[in-house]
Amino acid sequence: MTAVRVLALSGSLRRGSYNTALLRAAAELAPPGVELDLYGGLRSVPPFDEDQENVTPPAVAELRAALAAADALLVATPEYNFSIPGQLKNAIDWMSRPAGASALRGKPAVVVGASTGMFGAVWAQAEVRKVLGATGARVIDTELAVRAAHEAFDRSGRLREPGLSAQLAEIVAALGCKARERNRRSAA
Repeated sequence: MTAVRVLALSGSLRRGSYNTALLRAAAELAPPGVELDLYGGLRSVPPFDEDQENVTPPAVAELRAALAAADALLVATPEYNFSIPGQLKNAIDWMSRPAGASALRGKPAVVVGASTGMFGAVWAQAEVRKVLGATGARVIDTELAVRAAHEAFDRSGRLREPGLSAQLAEIVAALGCKARERNRRSAA
């Protein structure tokens, strides 16, 4: 059986990002047959400009190619001012183009998040799910809110709480199942 490829996209640009650590943990917890590819080029994606939409900057082409090669999308987002980080929203805007032919259309997607606050980026997660749904992604209605992220990870970047690890493993497995279902339907 061909492995399911999941594009893992962190909404944080910070070198020591808890959301990137969450995606690395997801990669370690992925079941056999599910591979996570952590996208590292978010910082290079220029601001979306409809006047430049047909030019396709190289960083945008790279992001679109990574999404097109993936069977599913896993987003980990922090929360900035109770909403989506600008660079993540910008990347989603680019991925949603061209209108009507978005690589996000029908792609299974899950949104998780971590923050140092008490709510684990739940508002940002809800906003990202809303935007992904509006772009045509098949958003799986699940949530993982890692609160007090500065305490949730050990020095090696692993989640300290077994319950969070188990929940993250279940989410990645469910995303893999949805991607396999989509691939079977497309092949039929």
